[in-house]
Amino acid sequence: MTGTPILAVDLGKYKCVACTYNRATAAAEFRTLTTSRAEVERLVRSARPAVVVIEACTLAGWGADLCAEVGVPCRVANTAAEAWKYQHAKRKTDRDDALRLAQLEALGQLPTVVVPAKRVREWRALIAHRQALVTPRVAAQNRIRSVLVGRGLPALRGAKAWTAAGLAGIARFARPLAACAPDDLWRGLLDLALTAYRQADELVAAAEAKLDALGQASPRVQLLDSMPGLGPRTAEAVVAHLDDPGRFRNGRQVGAYGGLVPKQFQSGEDDRRGRITKRGPAVLRKLLVQCAWCMLRYNRWARAVFDRLSRGRARRKQAVVALARRVLVRCWAMLRDNQPWRADLTPAATAA
Repeated sequence: MTGTPILAVDLGKYKCVACTYNRATAAAEFRTLTTSRAEVERLVRSARPAVVVIEACTLAGWGADLCAEVGVPCRVANTAAEAWKYQHAKRKTDRDDALRLAQLEALGQLPTVVVPAKRVREWRALIAHRQALVTPRVAAQNRIRSVLVGRGLPALRGAKAWTAAGLAGIARFARPLAACAPDDLWRGLLDLALTAYRQADELVAAAEAKLDALGQASPRVQLLDSMPGLGPRTAEAVVAHLDDPGRFRNGRQVGAYGGLVPKQFQSGEDDRRGRITKRGPAVLRKLLVQCAWCMLRYNRWARAVFDRLSRGRARRKQAVVALARRVLVRCWAMLRDNQPWRADLTPAATAA
């Protein structure tokens, strides 16, 4: 194959399909290889491409790092873009994906995403892992409540129930499952649930300890901490996912990145807005919505925005999602201007 080709790689969990594509002749050659850093590096060095194109996926991070080390430009395709949709295709294979990557790059129509630095990706991974660890802890709490309520005992309420004293009170009813009589198995179930809760709580505490250390060392996280009602978990998620505030031109792009803007259906005179798109990082969106609910108690600006948008109790959920988007835009403006929280900041300043 003459000329400097495009190397498009469809990265899979166990195997990859590579397409070496010639811009001038539109000739394509395919090759299947094992998914490993060594195999992909060997392929890139032997092909000597003008550019390497890969899909946005879990493997895209080390793929982009590898290309940077080899000295070959790498473009990561945004597979959520409309140009990538297979709506009416009769066939979809790994070879088709690799070929489409190469063809879109050759036409200059490849939708791409920004690949953050490795340290930022690791930070994001820890934030997501901590959030995943919270789920089994909450499940263990619900099982404990279920066991107690099923025996006619008072249901646990508030954060005090999960302190050392509260757990000690619950443990009075527990007993090792092996020592339980057939008509007293609920005590063993309670003991299992308590063990699961303590294990999950230890893992969450270990992850949060590292996140706290990273947040204290980050001036940008400390800057967002000046916003009343914004906790460290939300602040670090915003900083890690927005990364470089300069890559967003205005607040509308920030809201769209967070997936907190409504879908739009327009045809002729008909122009309807649907539910939010839910594109972008789900962890960031979840934390922002949780933060928006909490800010209603601690931030007068947030309460005023919520009251204006909710129109009573009928639109509370829609209003809190809209508030979450505005919180994200405010955070972006603070990071962009390197300025602490100001309640009198006008909407025009944040959308600029």
